Amino acid sequence: MPIQKRTDIRNVAIIAHVDHGKTTLVDAMLWQSGAFRANQDVNDRVMDSMDLEREKGITILAKNTAIRYTGPASAQPVTLNIVDTPGHADFGGEVERGLEMVDGVLLLVDASEGPLPQTRFVLRKALAKHLPIVVVVNKVDRSDARIAEVVDETYELFMDLIDDSHRHDAIDFPVVYASARAGRASMSRPADGGMPDSEDLQPLFKTLLDTIPCPQYDDAMPLQAHVTNLDASPYLGRLALCRVHSGTIAKGQQVAWCRQDGSIERAKVVELLMAEALERVSVDSAGPGDIVAVAGIEEITIGETLADPEDPRPLPVITVDEPSLSMTIGTNTSPLVGQSGKKLTARLLKNRLDAELIGNVSLRVVDTERPDTWEVQGRGELQLAVLVELMRREGFELTVGKPQVVTKTIDGKLHEPVERLTVDVPEEYVGTVTQLLGSRKGRMEQMINHGTGWVRLEYLVPARGLIGFRTEFLTETRGTGLLHHVFEKYEPWFGEIRTRPNGSLVADRRGKVTSYALFNLQERGALFVEPGVEVYEGMIIGENARSEDMDVNPTKERKVTNMRSATSEELERLIPPRHMSLEQALEFCREDECVEVTPTGVRMRKVILEATERVKSARKQKS
Repeated sequence: MPIQKRTDIRNVAIIAHVDHGKTTLVDAMLWQSGAFRANQDVNDRVMDSMDLEREKGITILAKNTAIRYTGPASAQPVTLNIVDTPGHADFGGEVERGLEMVDGVLLLVDASEGPLPQTRFVLRKALAKHLPIVVVVNKVDRSDARIAEVVDETYELFMDLIDDSHRHDAIDFPVVYASARAGRASMSRPADGGMPDSEDLQPLFKTLLDTIPCPQYDDAMPLQAHVTNLDASPYLGRLALCRVHSGTIAKGQQVAWCRQDGSIERAKVVELLMAEALERVSVDSAGPGDIVAVAGIEEITIGETLADPEDPRPLPVITVDEPSLSMTIGTNTSPLVGQSGKKLTARLLKNRLDAELIGNVSLRVVDTERPDTWEVQGRGELQLAVLVELMRREGFELTVGKPQVVTKTIDGKLHEPVERLTVDVPEEYVGTVTQLLGSRKGRMEQMINHGTGWVRLEYLVPARGLIGFRTEFLTETRGTGLLHHVFEKYEPWFGEIRTRPNGSLVADRRGKVTSYALFNLQERGALFVEPGVEVYEGMIIGENARSEDMDVNPTKERKVTNMRSATSEELERLIPPRHMSLEQALEFCREDECVEVTPTGVRMRKVILEATERVKSARKQKS
């Protein structure tokens, strides 16, 4: 039977660096396709539905929506299935899954910043799958836009990534100039900082329909539907998001469920759902090219196939890049355990980590020597911090260790992950940044001066050296610098890297902090606690100005006497404490320190709480 085409469907993923306007563009496309009523109250960045996504202003989970297009670019109504992917390298697993569902990609590039490391990462993935690409130069109305240079840089990036294994026509991509916030796009290049000459996104829709191929299938092939993502519904339980490659899937149908271990089971499709704008609506059946949600198979996971029970043909399992960073997550073992959280046991923690593994293919959970602690491996600090933050909000109390790199032994030598770092800083901070990265064993690859007062530095840095780098970098550049990094390769071990020169101020007893004690301690270094806070032995209450740790008593009270001093009534002038967020606390920790995370707060502590035991342990390590 000849190959058939579904001309009424296009499946496309939107990929770009973080903050280049992916979710805003999807918003504009939804509005202009008539998905919402004119008076409907809709949030900005409507696809970012999770609380944490809204707070941080980034996309964490890949999500799909369906736009019904009925404009002038097509003679018949076309369904555009759009997958909105995260722009952060830490959530690269979501991008890799999103690309499994689609037949082409929209690559967004900021008209001022140009292609950045994550742009390189997602483009490399798209080219490896031989997908056609539409480049959208977004934010052309920025006052600092440099459109012509950015288009040249994009061509350079393509030339850099394309080799003999890729499509020979990959470089012949169309370029659309857009302002996603204004909902306008054009094929002709506007002036820097100017608006596209079209009043709406019709040129973009037309380019999409012309460039992105429609799904193709063979009539003779039996049912094949690939599970690329998972979701959950309070009514239907686990939902498997599938791309139908061939055949038809219907509600109530018996299917062959091809599992990862090679076994095949029979299962029933209880419910079949399809995206329609932001809703999922029930449908009776779906054909090749459709993206559907299947309910009724509780144990199903990503990468498995739903096939014809008479002729099951499993599709290859989805592979994603290996994790490069890990941290230990265990139950809370501090004296203040159970004061705010409800979920405290190792069993609950293990069940939650197992549940996370089901939907997050780029995570690994490894057992440790202790029964109440597990090593969680992921792509980056942010991905692991987001997981801990979600668990904290669910009522867990945890002990989280310092992030470590995941090493490999290649040809008998120890290797560690190396990241490609791109830094944009004003000229006056170049020396400072070079010094910072020199101490972290960074190697400069190139330095570009745009002549605008800003300089772009490209480095290869061991992933270890970047742990805790962000905070220090932002402090040194007075918050003006921009940095982005993405995994590059494994290289031989770089040796010792000391990133934090200062020691910690450690509480030596349990009790409530007094302002009198803090007044005497604040000249020792920066404090993290305020009067009235409960502390315990081994808890870190500040950063020492010297390199060694210091045990201090933050609960000391003024001796009460009947002598009156002239100054006794004077208010103790305390410097306000430095409050740490979860990410900052993880960055601050040393190897012998960890973070206690509870629903109400974040505390730092020594792994070994008792001072005498810490001394013994340090002696053992030296010997």
